[in-house]
Amino acid sequence: MGELLIKPKKRKMKGIVLAGGTATRLFPMTATTSKQLLPVYDRQMIFYPLNTLIKAGIKDILMIVAPEHSGQFLNLLGSLLKKHGIHITFEVQSNPRGLAEALTLGENHIGDDNVALILGDNIFENDFAKQIKEFRSGGHVFAKKVVDPERFGVVKFNKANRAIEIVEKPTKWISDYAVTGLYLFDNNCVSIAKKIKPSERGEIEITDVNRAYLKKRQLEVTLFEGEWLDAGTPDSLLEASMIVKEKGISKNFHPILDQAIREFNEELKISSKKRLS
Repeated sequence: MGELLIKPKKRKMKGIVLAGGTATRLFPMTATTSKQLLPVYDRQMIFYPLNTLIKAGIKDILMIVAPEHSGQFLNLLGSLLKKHGIHITFEVQSNPRGLAEALTLGENHIGDDNVALILGDNIFENDFAKQIKEFRSGGHVFAKKVVDPERFGVVKFNKANRAIEIVEKPTKWISDYAVTGLYLFDNNCVSIAKKIKPSERGEIEITDVNRAYLKKRQLEVTLFEGEWLDAGTPDSLLEASMIVKEKGISKNFHPILDQAIREFNEELKISSKKRLS
C-alpha cells in the first residue's frame, strides 16, 4: 500500500495590511497624510488592498501604520466595518525596517493561524480569493511580467516553469517576473522573519522570507496578467486612477465594503450639515 497523504490542517486566514512609511516620492502630498490615504479615482488607496482581503473572506485584519498618520486611519477605518463582522485593529510602526517586519509586528495577531500580507499601496485587477481560501501551508506569492524588474524582488523559473530563485532588486538580469505585494504564509513565517538579518540597505527583506520557503520547496508562485498598480510617484498615482476608472476596478468591490463606504459617506454628510446649521 502507498503512503497515506495527510492534508495540512485548515487554519484560519488572518490579514495584515502594511500601510506605514513616509512616501517621500509623493511629497508634498504625503507631507500631511499617508500615501495610502490619497485618492485613487473615487476612493482612498487603502480600500483596494482591503477589498482583496475581504473578497477572500478574511474578517480579522491588522493595519500597520506610521505614528504620525495613525489618527487618520483610525478616523476612517476604526468602526467602518465593525457592524459588518470585519474586525480591524492597528499597530503603530515607529521606525520601518523592511516589509518582513510586518510579520514580527503581527506575531500576536497571526497567532496559530495563517496570514495574507498585502501592501497598502498595491492595487490588483485580479481576484485572488480562490488562492487565498484554498491556501493551507508554506508560502504563496503572485508574480507578474514587468518592464523594469530591477525595481522589485524577481523570481526565476526553470524549464519546467518551477520557481528556483528569488533575488531582491537584482543588479543583473535574472528574470522579467516581479513578485507583487500580496504574500500568503503559514504561521512559520514569524519565526522565519525573526531569524532574518538586515540586508545591505538595512532592511528585513520579505524576499528573504520567500527564499526561506523556496529553499524548503514550500513556495508556490502564481503568474497573472491583470493590472498591478503601485502608485508610488505622482505620475503613477495619476495613471492608477485612470486605469481604475477605465477598467472599473473600483466598481468591483465586495458588497460589504461598498455598503460600509456608502454609510460612512452619508454619516459625513449628515454631520457636515449639522455643523453648518
